[in-house]
Amino acid sequence: MGKNTEIKLVGQPILCQVLKLVDKISFNKQVKKHKSDRYYKAFKAWPHFVTMMFGILSRCDSMAETCDSLRAISGKLNHLGLEKSPAKSSAGDGLRNRDNVFFESLYYDLIERYRSFLSDSRTLGLTVKELYIVDSTTIRLFSDILKGVGRNPKNNGKKKGGLKVHMLIDALQQVGKFMKITEAKMHDKNFLKELELPEFSMVVFDKAYNYYKQFADWTTKNIYFVTRQKSNAIYEVIENLFTQTLNPKQAGVLKEEIIQLSYKIKKEIHTLTLRRVCYQDDKGRNYVFICNNFIITAEEIALIYKKRWGIELLFKKMKQNFQLHYFYGENENAIRTQVWCTLIAQLLLTVLQKKANVKKAFSTIATLVRIHLLSLLDVYELLRNTHRGWSKSKNENIAQASLFPT
Repeated sequence: MGKNTEIKLVGQPILCQVLKLVDKISFNKQVKKHKSDRYYKAFKAWPHFVTMMFGILSRCDSMAETCDSLRAISGKLNHLGLEKSPAKSSAGDGLRNRDNVFFESLYYDLIERYRSFLSDSRTLGLTVKELYIVDSTTIRLFSDILKGVGRNPKNNGKKKGGLKVHMLIDALQQVGKFMKITEAKMHDKNFLKELELPEFSMVVFDKAYNYYKQFADWTTKNIYFVTRQKSNAIYEVIENLFTQTLNPKQAGVLKEEIIQLSYKIKKEIHTLTLRRVCYQDDKGRNYVFICNNFIITAEEIALIYKKRWGIELLFKKMKQNFQLHYFYGENENAIRTQVWCTLIAQLLLTVLQKKANVKKAFSTIATLVRIHLLSLLDVYELLRNTHRGWSKSKNENIAQASLFPT
């Protein structure tokens, strides 16, 4: 069997190559800004960050597993900027006490750093140039931390603790542009108040975010939205623009109307004029959309809502490829820190995937990095490699010994 000459080794493990995507100067600026090293002599911000990245990328179930695993590779810690493996008690104290706002700021700093790199030159097939998607996902916790997941259980049971990750993403970048982590009981529509959207942009979300006052504010600022109408919504039809009947397997617009909705502000009744579009897909399912843009076509409104599925795929990546079933700490700050570090890990792997310019699935990228986390391989060559078998021997004329000579 010949020597495989396709393997390219480097002097640093893959984890170190992933961490190089984080600019150390910007990292130290965030440390000074938030005074994250003020009360720590041994377990400073960088060792804390490296420890979290190692645990998340290797899918360790606890901080004890993470620290013990780092201790087992003490010969490679200098590549990661660590003098020694952190003690479990020090790591636990840092996770509980170091403010999670530092990791939140680090995430936004990385988003800004790679914003132009992650932007895609392709179009969405729409006349809308800036399309944003809003949604949330719930992470359940089996403790009394952050109560409020689900309905009130029967037989005097307790609600499970949990948090909700609210996210705004750019439809072309497929990474979180703005996020907020709250208790799971917070209503989705409250997240809309905190969004700062550019003029003439479009935002799409599901019907859980129906908030007429916010819709009216956006309309005055030339910010457009597309969402589904609630089944119990009360409205008045002002004008019927289009009506047709379609076969059950035929996709298209069934009806288009101009409607008027009412909402209250401090006991005063206000009205809002919107477009209402009834659409049928190729499987015979009916959808009712409302929108405050009167220029785009009804078909485009349906297509814009279909683009909302991109954020569901982003949440799927986060929950399936990273360890969010077990948490490294029990207090709220520790849980928020782990979630922010998980989002950072997902962002770094997304950047890695685009730099490697490969068509492999994100789950494949995450698995390859996890399996070879401490290997001295070139991470980009690892991701680009498509060789599926052993290399052939250079001298194919050498006859192999036979167990049954003729």
